[in-house]
Amino acid sequence: MQIPIETSLNGARGRVRDWITQSRIRLRVETRRPANLAFRALMLIFVGIVILIVLGITFVLVSNSWLSIRTFGLSYLSNDAFDPVHNTYGVQPAIFGTLVTSLFALIFALPIGIGTAIFLVDYCPRRLRLPFAFVLDLLAAIPSVVLGLWGFLVMAPWLQNSGEPWLQKHFGFLPFFQGTPHGLGLLAAGMILTVMILPIITAISREVMLNVPTSQREALLALGATRWEVIRHAVIPFSRVGIAGGAILGLGRALGETIAVTMVIGNQAAPPSANLFNTGYTLSSVIANQFGEATPGIFVSAVLEAGLLLLIITLITNILARVLIARLGRVRAGGVSR
Repeated sequence: MQIPIETSLNGARGRVRDWITQSRIRLRVETRRPANLAFRALMLIFVGIVILIVLGITFVLVSNSWLSIRTFGLSYLSNDAFDPVHNTYGVQPAIFGTLVTSLFALIFALPIGIGTAIFLVDYCPRRLRLPFAFVLDLLAAIPSVVLGLWGFLVMAPWLQNSGEPWLQKHFGFLPFFQGTPHGLGLLAAGMILTVMILPIITAISREVMLNVPTSQREALLALGATRWEVIRHAVIPFSRVGIAGGAILGLGRALGETIAVTMVIGNQAAPPSANLFNTGYTLSSVIANQFGEATPGIFVSAVLEAGLLLLIITLITNILARVLIARLGRVRAGGVSR
């Protein structure tokens, strides 16, 4: 057993020596070129600033919410009521509302966005590609408060009078469309988020698909493949890493959206259920509704703990996204190497 251990230690030492040697060579080269050294130092400073900002935000949230964490513990995650009058705080409905509305938006925006990108790249007439792409980019520039106002004044009344009764009549056997139509609720919030993240997913998917090598398309066409087979076997496999990145960016936007969701979700806590007609909360809407009235002490601490939870959820989402994108990249690299 000694030989493999010694061999591995020698290999590790060799790698460390190689890294030190390469670092010395790189440093010597950069010292001969002051502009490169200055640019490298400037980039390191910018990276350090970003890291310090994230650490500072995390420190502020943890330190200011520590009173709530120490007082309620894990019951803060399982309690249904956020009631300052009775000094009871919990965000279970808000966590549920955040996850449900964000996943709803991702499930519907992802296929629509990919399909729109495929249409713009492969099927849309050339003279209409730029105008359609401009309209999609313009949709992303609409302020969230404007979308929320449209959702509250136009979409929610339509859902209450026509949309939700139709869903209940034809799909009432599903647990998602049961109960009393309210207009405002989880369904309205999910639809607003779908509209908000759709331009992000579409734009990124379109740009990635435009970068597919022409040789791959022409090779499949030369073999007699149809246009759909070219998209299926060349375009989508080449673009899936970028599409996954766009989906994660859209999900991050959905998780943190505040104003538009607050205006259409109803802001009344309901027990977690599959019924999309129910009103609800998200962590962002809890903060938006409660922070203006929060008094110093446990109330402010509980509101800031909701912000800390939202930061943790976003962080976990980004970590999982990086792992997913890395795996997709390795799979694509393995397919190319073969």
